[in-house]
Amino acid sequence: MVNDLDGLLDGEVLRPGDDGYERARSVWNAMVDRRPRLIVRPATTQDVAAAVRAGRDRGLEIGVRCGGHGIAGLAVPEDGLMIDLTSMSRVRVDPATRRATVQGGALLGALDVAAQRYGLATTAGNVSHTGVGGLTLGGGMGWLARQYGLACDNVTGYELVTATGEILRVSAEEHPELFWGLRGGGGNFGVVTRFDFRLHETGTRALSAELSFPLERAGEVLRGWRDMNAQAPRQATFTAGFSGDQTVRVGFVWIGDPAQGRRLLTGFGALGQPADTEITELSYVDLQTRDDTPQGHNGRRYWKGHFLHELPDAAIDALVASRQSPERPLANVSLQAYGGAIADVPDDDTAFSHRNAMFEYVTATGWTDPAEDGARIAAVRRSAAAIEPFGAGLYVNVANDEGQAGVRRSYSAGKLARLTALKDAYDPDNTFHLNHNIRPTR
Repeated sequence: MVNDLDGLLDGEVLRPGDDGYERARSVWNAMVDRRPRLIVRPATTQDVAAAVRAGRDRGLEIGVRCGGHGIAGLAVPEDGLMIDLTSMSRVRVDPATRRATVQGGALLGALDVAAQRYGLATTAGNVSHTGVGGLTLGGGMGWLARQYGLACDNVTGYELVTATGEILRVSAEEHPELFWGLRGGGGNFGVVTRFDFRLHETGTRALSAELSFPLERAGEVLRGWRDMNAQAPRQATFTAGFSGDQTVRVGFVWIGDPAQGRRLLTGFGALGQPADTEITELSYVDLQTRDDTPQGHNGRRYWKGHFLHELPDAAIDALVASRQSPERPLANVSLQAYGGAIADVPDDDTAFSHRNAMFEYVTATGWTDPAEDGARIAAVRRSAAAIEPFGAGLYVNVANDEGQAGVRRSYSAGKLARLTALKDAYDPDNTFHLNHNIRPTR
């Protein structure tokens, strides 16, 4: 029944037992262990269209893999058809027009390296082995977002394969409502095989500053860090976090001349003497790879997140109290500043919601032993629950196992209604439902 698919494609079809099948079905979270009936690795947009039509005709669930970083592993359908875009990974940069054309299976690192040859970049996450497609379709936060907006704000056009296998060019002029929905609505409306990005003259240099303080000083340190963030220039993205070493870390990442970034350190002197200080000048490409996971897709992972429209003293107190809990293990916690150019974009311009967020909160853990699954997941849930009373939404790219409740937290009611209308128009049968799903009305 599926044997004829090989002859329809220029790309590759993998089945259980074939060389490369096990690697192709693995994703960044090793807790995901599902086995597709077949994996299509298309070489062209026409291959993608043929695969979508074949999957529909055969009644197979269809999952789409870009970089494989979706923590819920929704790209991998059990006994279904996985469209693995990783063979479609070409990036082309035109330095004269400051534009990049990126295929749907490219990784962020490929985009960064290609653009940085000319001192250019666009907002592209913080981990180089993340897929461009998944990151951008959900919004796309990164170190450049406070200067130039989210990744989705820098897309000028898409090439999309619909649920019927039709190939569309989508832009502000062509299918403008779909263009609105693709900027934050996730993979609900088709398979994006090409992104056209606007690039910016960023230079090639960056600065990272991180100061560590003992846990007993965490409350006062975080308050001071929060107050400094309110005055921070857009080239700086303030960060903070806790890890298992019982310290609080605060600092920022600066894109541009490191000497200018160092001027911000003066204000951090008001926080008192840190236990440790790490100031690093590095290239932008090195910055984009420093948080890569060398173990690749071998680790087990779980996370939760919240958008915080403000960070009141009570939220900081709750955060610190959760770190003082005797319950173990503790999950890691990070805070990253929003604002700047993210908030400049009118809220109605894109499907992405929560542009008025002040910070994004993420709590996460990673491990290797399946026997630890219960304890590790419980630790993340405790950590997320401590800050939940102050949360004001969810970044869809951080959504995990929240289901429809997570979708409702990711979009305002008005935007969710508008996205549902788009789903009715472009995928009324919900062919693309292995995602943080916008359900059609029928």
